Amino acid sequence: MANCITKHIPNTLTCCNLLSGCMAVIAAFNADAWHTLLWVVCGALFDFCDGFSARLLKAYSPTGKELDSLADLITFGLAPAVLCWRMLQLFSYPCDCLAEYFPYIAFILVAFAALRLAKFNTDERQTTSFLGLAVPANALFWCGLFQLDFWSSCAASPWITGALAILFALLMVSEIPMFSFKFKNMKWADNKVRFIFLAIAIVILAIFWKQGLSAVVVCYIILSLLTKGQF
Repeated sequence: MANCITKHIPNTLTCCNLLSGCMAVIAAFNADAWHTLLWVVCGALFDFCDGFSARLLKAYSPTGKELDSLADLITFGLAPAVLCWRMLQLFSYPCDCLAEYFPYIAFILVAFAALRLAKFNTDERQTTSFLGLAVPANALFWCGLFQLDFWSSCAASPWITGALAILFALLMVSEIPMFSFKFKNMKWADNKVRFIFLAIAIVILAIFWKQGLSAVVVCYIILSLLTKGQF
């Protein structure tokens, strides 16, 4: 009986991730960047816990692997894309045609998040690190970007936002090595890149709080590029 219950714990946590993603999508439709961020963070916590519990309880299953990707696509793919789309609708454009159609460029993030997740599930090279930007990092970047007060008042913002959507879509499916947070031990020599990043992230968030979240993701990308996969 106990084994029957424990084997469902990881999938239950994954479903909580999915439900958090649904709430994030609703907040994004309402152009509520703050609550979108909160629900995405909740989803990220559940995403971490489902993997941790699966390893702890040895409750792996093909169903759990597929369910995890489906939940991630909603929470870390669709939710930030909808937020980006809604925010792009709020900017000023030189003509009505651009105002109507340009915001849909945001949904490139969903398509490439799906490609990223499908690639991750079939790529045996990504067991201890990543190739390309992980979808949770992509989601946190977009949720953090729209916490910046000056972004909505910047005349160039819609064009920069569109360019960033294309850039981050490509980053998700790129072959760029990026470090994960899978600590095998706590030794400095084996985890120095992770420790350095965590120190930088703590400082940025302590100073800027939610408005520093996008900068943390950018630092993660830069540090991954500088270390060139030597993690």
